[in-house]
Amino acid sequence: QGNKSTWSDGERPMVSDSPILVLDGSAARKRIEAALDQFRQIFPAALCYTKIVPVDEVVTLTLFYREDDALKRLMLDDAQAADLDRLWAELYFVSHEPLKLVDAFDQLWQFATQDADPSAFTPMREPIRKRAAKFREELVAAEPGQIEAIMNFAAQAWRRPLTTADKDELRALYRRLRTQELPHDDALRMTLARVFIAPAFLYKLETPKAGKTQAPITDTELAARLSYFLWSSAPDAELAALAAAGKLRNPEALVAQTRRMSKDARVRRLAVEFGAQWLHTRDFDKHDEKSERHFPTFTSVRGALNEEPVRFFADLFQRDGSVLALLDADYTFVNGTLAQHYGIAGVTGDEWRRVDGVRAQGRGGLLGFGATLAKQSGASRTSPILRGNWLSETLLGERLPRPPKGVPTLPEVPPAGLTERALTEKHSSDPQCAGCHARIDPFGFALERYDAIGRWRTKDAAGLAIDTRTRTLDGTELDGIDGLRNYLLTKRREAFTRQFCRKLLGYALGRGVQLSDQPLIETMQARLAANEYRVAVAIELIVSSRQFCEIRNREHPAID
Repeated sequence: QGNKSTWSDGERPMVSDSPILVLDGSAARKRIEAALDQFRQIFPAALCYTKIVPVDEVVTLTLFYREDDALKRLMLDDAQAADLDRLWAELYFVSHEPLKLVDAFDQLWQFATQDADPSAFTPMREPIRKRAAKFREELVAAEPGQIEAIMNFAAQAWRRPLTTADKDELRALYRRLRTQELPHDDALRMTLARVFIAPAFLYKLETPKAGKTQAPITDTELAARLSYFLWSSAPDAELAALAAAGKLRNPEALVAQTRRMSKDARVRRLAVEFGAQWLHTRDFDKHDEKSERHFPTFTSVRGALNEEPVRFFADLFQRDGSVLALLDADYTFVNGTLAQHYGIAGVTGDEWRRVDGVRAQGRGGLLGFGATLAKQSGASRTSPILRGNWLSETLLGERLPRPPKGVPTLPEVPPAGLTERALTEKHSSDPQCAGCHARIDPFGFALERYDAIGRWRTKDAAGLAIDTRTRTLDGTELDGIDGLRNYLLTKRREAFTRQFCRKLLGYALGRGVQLSDQPLIETMQARLAANEYRVAVAIELIVSSRQFCEIRNREHPAID
């Protein structure tokens, strides 16, 4: 016998078109009917309404339509349901929904009195007005708590516990604004503005002690230094609480917090502010110096090129990877856009993922980042000079003299029959230029397999063969990115690790590295070499150092 079950919310019946065949009066029929009854009890008639508020109505009393009762019953435990109710209560409170409902009711009443009998709405008037009156009382009762919230926020924004004088000043400002007949909300906003314009928020203030010797900074100041080093932001609750209790200076606690924060997702800010800034790729997604005629796909891929170094550095810090992975990693991070740009198969869509075994495709480490290769290129061609100079100064820390005046600028497009390398070699033959170019050009020649937007190539734009064989100033012969990588890892490893330590230390301290910092840099290099070059070794040495934990006092000489 066919059985059609009708289930309706009163307006739109739902009918099953597929019959369920059972014997009339059988146990199977009773079991299925019981199951259908249970289903109807659990699930509402509809979970999606195409028109929450009728579009042809000018005024409605349903300002916020809540339809999550069934989902709350089915999917949330008691704690989650309470949290959802709290969020709704906050929405009603912030939006002043009970007060707006009074206005909506008055408008609806006026419409009804014009061409209809308003008596149907009469019973609603008093409950709506009583609820509004109660809400006004709640607003007034909430004012002291909101002022206290300003105090709590100020302590976070100023990165230290508030003194009694701080609190008195903020409260006095609020009271003064209220006496000027400003509403509570406006007075509260003005008080909050005072928090944001205070020097304690705008600057990382530290108080030196009297005398000529260095002295430890306070735990609160140490927490701020650590948090801005690793997260570029104010300390979180755990770090601030530890500092307030005077326990952060304990070496074990300081290292423990450093490790916790390094594994946190917020260490991405260190990847951006230190890593990308060091490599000169920060904000590469806004780079607009490429010829659209020569590279029409560049604007669509520059965002992905910008993201790759950030994800690489963030992974390095979170995983406590080797500093040498910056040179010899056989992996990188790509999404579908970047994978297509690099010619890496098997990666599609917007989701980012780690891909291993990429050296075979000319990637792996910072030498293969498309962002660095593209940034150190011209608008329409590569530049061995720019790439070589970047590698020499940025990665190895070498100081090169400025080019002499009157040196001609190379053309954006090489003359017919000349590769970018040949054009560079012709330019570098000038005796005034040869000395510096002998130091930097070989590095750039080794990277000539990459075009001006970082793509791998076998021939240049004119179809000419590319030669990546070269000889460095010290006589080492190498070929391409693999030869350059091996050269940096062997003959120039010490220079590379020293530069990494110098840059990381300078970033952590927020100042230029000085001669007095050299012993710490040497210790960092030695510890890295003895501990598989794990990056946490360098970070923990910095945060435990005198430079990081102490401050010059008022009478301390400006130069060590």
